[in-house]
Amino acid sequence: MPSTYSPAVVFDPASGLGTREVALRPAGPGEVEIEVRAAGVCHSDLHIVSGDWPTDRPLVLGHEAAGVVTGTGPGVTSVRPGDHVVLSWFAPCRRCRKCVAGQGWLCTGTRAVANTLPDGTTPFTGADGAEIWPYLGLGAFTERLVVPETAAVKVPEELPFSVGALLGCSITTGVGAVVNTAGVRPGESAVVVGTGGVGLSVVMGLALVGADPIVAVDLSPKRLAVARRFGATHTLDGSRDDVAAWCREHLGGADYAFEAIGSPKVVQTLPAMLTSGGAAVLVGMAAIGATAAFDLFDLADQGKRILGCNYGSSVGELDIPRLARLHLAGRLPLDDLIGTVRPLSEAAQAFDDLRSRTGVRTILEP
Repeated sequence: MPSTYSPAVVFDPASGLGTREVALRPAGPGEVEIEVRAAGVCHSDLHIVSGDWPTDRPLVLGHEAAGVVTGTGPGVTSVRPGDHVVLSWFAPCRRCRKCVAGQGWLCTGTRAVANTLPDGTTPFTGADGAEIWPYLGLGAFTERLVVPETAAVKVPEELPFSVGALLGCSITTGVGAVVNTAGVRPGESAVVVGTGGVGLSVVMGLALVGADPIVAVDLSPKRLAVARRFGATHTLDGSRDDVAAWCREHLGGADYAFEAIGSPKVVQTLPAMLTSGGAAVLVGMAAIGATAAFDLFDLADQGKRILGCNYGSSVGELDIPRLARLHLAGRLPLDDLIGTVRPLSEAAQAFDDLRSRTGVRTILEP
């Protein structure tokens, strides 16, 4: 039977963004019930609200969060009640060819991207009994939720919930883009275009592996100042500076260029920033169906590469605990990524924070 009702931030394609009371059913086989303690507000949520990623059903928003396990269904072995967990939105099936090959971020069996649990159902219902669906298989903008076991990653209890929430998406994506997708080595040069939460995480990842120089590009002087605090050695104003020309003059072309906005217009400028053999890494998520044009001769002649990056090419149950330990050891200043902390009731204002491009994350607390 469903539990008592809790407030949830819901996007409905008919009525838009709002707050509803939702009921949560108990955890079933292979599922875990979580009490949410903190949730980050990410551009992937904003893509739903803005219509860039259309939905035909009402969704409980939120997909980067941390909390405490309050119950487990039959067969769950990796966590138990009382454990502190980070929620990994791309819950792999562990059975498909990509998972078996160690590429869980390319899982073909996950149902998370269909906004359902693995069995195709939802744990949420509204006051009228109608189904409401968990965004990216989580639906974290509420007090409690039920997720598949593979989405609940145990972390040390001393990890702050607000930091843990960001490990669920932005930090793992940004640092993973550097370490996993690109494999940047010490002393290699990199440009990061866009210094929001994910872009700053890319900058942190580059500083962690010893990249040099690290060039941050943005339109906001305030965001560029924040990027320097996170490890950028140079900053450029994207509205004024010719980034590609600067890279050719000062670096002979960059080894890596990361795009953390999801703008096709920006993406197609990346190859001109690169040295021969360099790689453009597409970290930002564009609108569905968006395209970009490239100089194909230049790509082939100069051996330049374009790398897609989904979730930082990360396996949550491996990479999230590693990043948590690096933070607790003082090697990743993740606290500095947290900006405003708001109650769940101020979700609309939190989206305004995101649109203002402050460069740091707003955290919602139920």
